[in-house]
Amino acid sequence: MQPDDELCLCFHVTKRKVVNFLRIEKPRRVGQLSECFGAGTGCGWCRPFLQRLFDQAVAAGETSDELPTPEEYAAMRASYISEGKGKPPGGSPA
Repeated sequence: MQPDDELCLCFHVTKRKVVNFLRIEKPRRVGQLSECFGAGTGCGWCRPFLQRLFDQAVAAGETSDELPTPEEYAAMRASYISEGKGKPPGGSPA
């Protein structure tokens, strides 16, 4: 996943925004990432990925690119939604 690819597809929050939020704001809890343009507050699909970035930032002071490609990520989320595990907010792509 590249820095400008969307991590939170519901609210169009890019990986770059999350990484910068982690670097600048230094949140104490992963839930505080919701302050980064609402990341993680929609369908819930991105929460494990936000957790991973948060854990990496806390442990090493930096993040890693070990996330799926944007295409893989979108396909995985579509499956997650179709299985009824989350519901995107109104007007957001499924």
